[in-house]
Amino acid sequence: MERKDFLRGIGLLGLGGLVIPTISSCNNDDPSTGNNSNNQNNDDCGVSPTETAGPFPTHTPSSLVTNDIRSDRTGVLLTVGITVENANQDDALLADAIVDIWHCDREGNYSEYGGTGMQNTDYTAVHFLRGRQTTNSIGQVSFTTIFPGWYSGRATHIHVHVYNASGNSLLITQIAFPEGSNSAVATVNASSANGYTKGMSGYTYNASDNVFSDGAECQIADISGSIANGYVLESTIKVSI
Repeated sequence: MERKDFLRGIGLLGLGGLVIPTISSCNNDDPSTGNNSNNQNNDDCGVSPTETAGPFPTHTPSSLVTNDIRSDRTGVLLTVGITVENANQDDALLADAIVDIWHCDREGNYSEYGGTGMQNTDYTAVHFLRGRQTTNSIGQVSFTTIFPGWYSGRATHIHVHVYNASGNSLLITQIAFPEGSNSAVATVNASSANGYTKGMSGYTYNASDNVFSDGAECQIADISGSIANGYVLESTIKVSI
């Protein structure tokens, strides 16, 4: 699917006609260059890898039907566009699939959890950066959020759970981000003016991440944009029906 068709499908042209340069487009995974393969046009990818939902899955996702999942969280704007395809039907676009996403805030904390050794800050009573949408007729959903931060032991990532229209689970997976000196991950994490204060010191790259280290080629998203105008993430997730 061409990028212009994807943006038209999820209504992202409402971003003011913004022309956004692509951050990742090359087919290598060298973390020093910022170039990573992505899954937008990778016909070699079958069903997306199954990954863990834990340790911070959404408690009651059906109560969080919204496309703007920021709540009170601030940071660099990120629009997440996900296309769901059925790998068993020649990658047919899957309408009416239910898609949940969740991720950490710029400081690496999750809502609905905390007050423990795993996450000291207690956010058990709030639900930021979690949401649910249903795919449209061409298999797409869109979420407005902030660029995720990172925490020890994990690369930057977004969790995704896909269900069929009846609410039966089809796939739990995670979206990986392109990395390197010219990547959005490096640029955003250097943006202390936007509250990203960790930088990249101590960052765990995809190659060493305990989820992505077995190969993230079919999970790395396309990311384009800038600090000033926000970023757009595009990911294709393939399920088996």
